[in-house]
Amino acid sequence: MFLTIPTLMTWTRIVAIPLIVGVFYLNIAPTDRNLIATVMFVVFAATDWLDGFLARKLNQTSSFGAFLDPVADKFLVCASLLVLVHLQRADVFVALIIIGREIAISALREWMALIGATKSVAVHMIGKVKTTVQMVAIPFLLYHGTLFGVIDTQLWGTWLIWISAILTVWSMIYYLQKAIPEIRARAK
Repeated sequence: MFLTIPTLMTWTRIVAIPLIVGVFYLNIAPTDRNLIATVMFVVFAATDWLDGFLARKLNQTSSFGAFLDPVADKFLVCASLLVLVHLQRADVFVALIIIGREIAISALREWMALIGATKSVAVHMIGKVKTTVQMVAIPFLLYHGTLFGVIDTQLWGTWLIWISAILTVWSMIYYLQKAIPEIRARAK
């Protein structure tokens, strides 16, 4: 189904991208821009959990929703990383690792689906941990200040985004190892 509540929530993550980027062009105090972008990212990122929950609860799961959900997540993360690189809050190397992995694994999953071997590259716990770390690191880096007078979000966000990059490489290696037998079997 194309217009279910969960699918509409997924679409909001895609619509959020120009809104989050646009915040940094507003003529307001930098701390206000940071706060608004952080809150927006957290709210829209939370829809990832909520849309899946609602899809199951309302029995509104669909193949289109299953396709769109990870696409929306990747768009939101990649766009936010590009903003952070532009603002010099994240290293371009980290962004290249994370974005490159997303492209590579998406292509791998598409190919595995074409050959009927999707179970080889099904989402694994390491991918979920990587996503969780990213979803904490990005708002910390967007906030770019001191939280509760104690937490240096730039420092913590930088550490977490690098940890995320390591987990990104680890998860990519994991998925490639799972796919190699299928790749070898069809490479003849």
